[in-house]
Amino acid sequence: MLTGLSAFPLTPFRHDDVDMGAYARLVVRMVEAGVDSIGALGSTGSYAYLDRNERRAVAAATVEHAGEVPVIVGIGALRTSWVRALAADAQEAGASAVLLAPVSYQPLTEDDVAGLYEDVTAELSVPLVVYDNPGTTHFTFSLELYAHIARLPEVEAIKIPPVAGSVAEVRERVQAIRAVVPGHVKLGISGDGFAATGLLTGCDAWFSSLGGTLPRTMAGVARSALAARADGTSRAERSLADSEGLRPLWDLIADFGSLRVAAAIAEHLGLVAAPSLPRPLRGLTEEDRSRVREVVDTLDLRE
Repeated sequence: MLTGLSAFPLTPFRHDDVDMGAYARLVVRMVEAGVDSIGALGSTGSYAYLDRNERRAVAAATVEHAGEVPVIVGIGALRTSWVRALAADAQEAGASAVLLAPVSYQPLTEDDVAGLYEDVTAELSVPLVVYDNPGTTHFTFSLELYAHIARLPEVEAIKIPPVAGSVAEVRERVQAIRAVVPGHVKLGISGDGFAATGLLTGCDAWFSSLGGTLPRTMAGVARSALAARADGTSRAERSLADSEGLRPLWDLIADFGSLRVAAAIAEHLGLVAAPSLPRPLRGLTEEDRSRVREVVDTLDLRE
């Protein structure tokens, strides 16, 4: 379950309500593309903007339409009691695992974060993915904190931030994390433009922000990298070249952020109605949307 491509869909909005019809179609589209798991209510799913009832409904809809594909449900929230309630909702909906980021308003200490995971895992009966996303949480996990949390019950994977650098530098970072966590704990890379390198250098999974919008394209990148890791250097070079061929797409994410890019692509492809983001988030300007359309058409990303 916590290997291969985990695709994270948008939670599309229509008139300030979740567009459940469009969401269901996104889930079915991912299933048909052969993704390995679906990550509902991640950052791409705008989880922080949904109330508990909306999140419960999205979790249930994901499980319903995912069929046999495992579903990982995001449960991050400001208060531990809220996280526990969301975890209970996710489990009741039939989630295969949950995903937890240390969401905050006041800056969190390492003790705060350790306590959060200790409290939540004490009541959990499904696997937990630790969500290390300093870009949104403004909290950075140390290796020591990874080591502590990875030994808690039900912790079975860590979603690590994108690692920039050469293949050797990325491998060094992945190995450093591997060295401090139990062997059963999987490592998943995030940051779509860095995923091929992460998979080639030892990550088990790729948690993809665009996998929910362009599942066939992202699945192709993931399968190429995982196959290359097993086959050796020549195929690895080809896998990196395939990812680099999507550089205009990765540049869009770097310039505008993955959520706005995913929404703009989904709107352009007619997968969701525009505007699809929850207010106060606004989509890209018309000028920037034109650039997105050009990239989609040039790279033939209509799937």
